[in-house]
Amino acid sequence: MRKILFLVVAIVMSLGANAQEIGKETQKRMQWFGDAKLGIFIHWGIYSVNGIDESWSFFNDYISYDDYMKQLAGFTAEKYNPEEWAELIAESGAKYAVLTTKHHDGVALWDTKCNDLNVVDKTPARRDLVAPFVKELRKNDLKVGLYYSLLDWSHPDYPNKTRKIKRYENDSLRWANFVDFNFCQLEELSKQFKPDLYWFDGDWEQSAEKWKAKELSESLRKWNKDVILNSRIQGYGDYATPEQGLPVTRPDAPYWELCMTMNDSWGYQHNDHNYKTPNQVIRILVDCINKGGNLLLDIGPKADGSIPDEQVEIIKELGRWTNKHAEAIYGTQAGIPYEHYYGPTALNKTGDILYLFVPHKPNGSLVLKGIKNKINRMWVVGNGTKLNWDVKMKQYWSAVPGIVYIDVPEKVLDEQVTVIAVLLDGKVDLYREQGQVIESN
Repeated sequence: MRKILFLVVAIVMSLGANAQEIGKETQKRMQWFGDAKLGIFIHWGIYSVNGIDESWSFFNDYISYDDYMKQLAGFTAEKYNPEEWAELIAESGAKYAVLTTKHHDGVALWDTKCNDLNVVDKTPARRDLVAPFVKELRKNDLKVGLYYSLLDWSHPDYPNKTRKIKRYENDSLRWANFVDFNFCQLEELSKQFKPDLYWFDGDWEQSAEKWKAKELSESLRKWNKDVILNSRIQGYGDYATPEQGLPVTRPDAPYWELCMTMNDSWGYQHNDHNYKTPNQVIRILVDCINKGGNLLLDIGPKADGSIPDEQVEIIKELGRWTNKHAEAIYGTQAGIPYEHYYGPTALNKTGDILYLFVPHKPNGSLVLKGIKNKINRMWVVGNGTKLNWDVKMKQYWSAVPGIVYIDVPEKVLDEQVTVIAVLLDGKVDLYREQGQVIESN
């Protein structure tokens, strides 16, 4: 009995050690992602020819499948300049980019040998569009992300063709053929491009067991051991991916990324001019930083490979702001609760510099409450101007910290969002009312 007990204890300890080791491996793998804060998403495919919803147009019967696929003939990529794309992405301040290698329509942007539905064999582009872009990203020290749709509504062995039309209900042989096809394409992508990140999509139509998600994730790491995976692989991903909706509260996942369009469309649509302003994009980025996450901002190139002027303008102004305020963006951690400052915040890695984001012209002093630390210095990020502060209501007999009032001269305000750095005498220490608990970052 005692031997059995010792054996059980040994097994439990071994499992605990393995779990701890896996946790360390995940943290190491995810380090660059957690520090990056900003990425650029690129939805490019034949749907940009007519400027219609990518893949969903035929799936939802807005257009026939045959009419949708006629766009293959208009996808020229004649103005595609991967060097300019990569330079623009680097200028935005993004640290990684994610390109749609294949959307749900099944059209691959690289020279896949697993089937012939690709831009090399089926479009006037007649060349691999992924390879040169990956090369240029690497030249600009940008991490490489590849979007891949697990489902493929064009593949003859995939059960669903449209929302109403199914190719079959139960056919284990055809399904096995399709899963082999997915593994084939992902092995190509992994070995040819060695991506830093896979951005999966379409997993909702099948179970983890049917996708062979466990085996797939293991194969991806066998082909490239440091690759990270988003959450859309049925429970085998590394980070959460909320879409379009900015989280109101901090997500539970330790790593997360909001993917968001600049207007209302992922791919290029010539009639969609409902663009967010640079100020709106920057403030959304700030909210993501405040909650310890990333923003993956989408662009949709035209069928010829050019990027619409409106999108370029947004990216350039975003780049001006990120370049100016880099110290308050990259490598930071989630900020302090809103009870302490009426706005978004962030902390540096050691937690002794508090960054206050000011998305408006202050009507009076900024207010900082419940900071138990001594404040050593304040300055305007990207400007260097030192700021004065005043402490009110600090009673010598009370543990409650005083209220810190910060005056910010109008001449130092950024035209989008101003950032104030507050240097503390140690890791931020917040006063909370008795019984309240705050999680440490």
